[in-house]
Amino acid sequence: MNKEAYLKKIEILKKWAHAYYVEDNPIATDEEYDKLYHEVLAYEKANPNEVVEDSPTKRVGGVVREEFSKAKHIKRMWSMEDVFTTEEVQEWLDRVEKNVGKTDYFCEPKFDGASMNLLYENGKLLRAITRGDGVIGEEVTDNVKTIRSVPLSIDYKGQIEIRGEVVIRKDDFEIINRERLAEGEQPFANPRNAAAGSLRQLDSSITAKRRLVFYPWGLGENSLVQSRLSEKMDFVYEKGFLKPPYFKACHSIEEIEDFYHFLISKRDEIPMMMDGMVIKVDEVSLQEDLGYTVKVPKWMCAYKFPAVEKVTKVNAVTIQVGRTGVLTPVAEVEPVDLDGAIIARATLHNFDEIERKGLMVGDSVILIRSGDVIPKITKVLTDRRDGTEVAIERPTVCPTCHSEVLDEGTLIKCQNLDCPDRVVNSIIHFAKKGCMNIDGLGSKIVEILVNEGKIKDILGLYHLKYEDLEGLEGFKEKRIKKLLDAIEATKGVPLHRLISAMGIEHIGEVAGKSLALEFGLGIVDATEEQIVAIDGIGEEMANSLLEFMRVNHDFVLSLFDVIEPTVEEKIEAKENPFKDKTVVLTGTMSVSRGVVKEMLEKLGAKVSGSVSKKTDYLIYGEDAGSKYDKAVKLGVEVLTENEMRSML
Repeated sequence: MNKEAYLKKIEILKKWAHAYYVEDNPIATDEEYDKLYHEVLAYEKANPNEVVEDSPTKRVGGVVREEFSKAKHIKRMWSMEDVFTTEEVQEWLDRVEKNVGKTDYFCEPKFDGASMNLLYENGKLLRAITRGDGVIGEEVTDNVKTIRSVPLSIDYKGQIEIRGEVVIRKDDFEIINRERLAEGEQPFANPRNAAAGSLRQLDSSITAKRRLVFYPWGLGENSLVQSRLSEKMDFVYEKGFLKPPYFKACHSIEEIEDFYHFLISKRDEIPMMMDGMVIKVDEVSLQEDLGYTVKVPKWMCAYKFPAVEKVTKVNAVTIQVGRTGVLTPVAEVEPVDLDGAIIARATLHNFDEIERKGLMVGDSVILIRSGDVIPKITKVLTDRRDGTEVAIERPTVCPTCHSEVLDEGTLIKCQNLDCPDRVVNSIIHFAKKGCMNIDGLGSKIVEILVNEGKIKDILGLYHLKYEDLEGLEGFKEKRIKKLLDAIEATKGVPLHRLISAMGIEHIGEVAGKSLALEFGLGIVDATEEQIVAIDGIGEEMANSLLEFMRVNHDFVLSLFDVIEPTVEEKIEAKENPFKDKTVVLTGTMSVSRGVVKEMLEKLGAKVSGSVSKKTDYLIYGEDAGSKYDKAVKLGVEVLTENEMRSML
């Protein structure tokens, strides 16, 4: 075989594979494929310097890594707002159309898998990155290259991020679990866990055997000119990616509801696990107008499918101690299959909830699970009692350290800072992505360090030395140095990240930023009156913060001394024509409206998506439409982009 014949056979194999894996329409027998595949493989072994990058032989994996490296998405990967009822969908539509008017929507199934970002440059798959915290994920390129429905090359030379879901078909999931049981391994709990676990195999040849499938659902960085998301996705499908089994353009709540119930009717028929339907504003310019909250895009939501219910029996109630010391009761139930997941535990929230439901050990109960929602008990079937049931008592001591607990009614807390459960969980939370992001400090490592007596609290991390880690299981020179460097790198982090990392009940990233800006290091002595005066901080959050600082006042000050966090300052915009003004943007400008919006917000302006009598300025570019007309009608001052810039 010469090189020309080799390249022709490569193209034939790719065509056959695409028909089989993407079009679900085989055009060659397995025997024919295997014969041609081994001819190509034999040529490549004899001519290793001539192997093409997108040869089907690259799909078998074989790369073995020590660990995964971190990689940054060019554009952030967002979460989605969840809605569960027709009323909630209508409220979401009302919010959208209040800002951008009547618009079209693009609806498709929401598969339950692991989110993935594929970066292509010059037609080649350059990098595959897990979602991670939305900004930084793990690079799993070698593993993703084994997925047959991911093209190794595409007919497009520009830079493009293609986002989607890595899933396992239900039938393949059953096969994988049977194989794991036969080999004495623990079966996966559900297809999503199987997909995520398969992507994180250090040996890519294992991933290659897992029958993973990639379904694209969106884009990150791209310079595609299509004006609608659905048109951009058609472009993606044309490049060799899988289409969802069903999708639909919808123009009203009635059409959305019809398609939603159609997908529910196909729930058992569609081979992938679905947990809902995604609704997206189709017009890209309107997506930009709507923008984002801190967590989610305002132009898309997940309409979750109804919960699946099963009857089971409560065998026992155990207690978990959270990182803040809260004692949470958990029902240990007879294992039951709920929508593809084997459920053996269900949250009971708190002991007031147990008393309200009248739950006893031995009761038959109705258990529900909906998508990502933690399984919970909705009803106790008291008519099935036989007299052997046992009452559930409120705890008076911590089940872990046996110290006396503080019973505040709804919440019961362990106040002992040396409680092992609190120590381990608080350090795990402190180190995770979105908090201090200490690379290499996972839950197993934390447990080893605590159990070996190397650390007893968060502060102990900053006193670790090389000799403390030398000789511990799994710790070699490279790993020790990397961990110590990662811990050292957290010094000087922004204060809001440190506040979030402390694990204060009800205080997340957004609240942490507000508190850091308002109080700086003085947060340890803030009063209730000062805290509740901050926009977005309620009484429950204030009480939680006050209690945490009361119990851990000196500990937090010690953290401040060691870490020396950067204290952000409130930046008051200088006087300018747009400070404290309400501005609306419309039309095509010299840069994206998102850039102009950010610039105006830094100047102290409030940028709105819709024109009203309260609007101070409408700034417009080419092809300005109904917003311009409405502004003129209402007497709002209108400015071209150049006029806006000249005013600055």
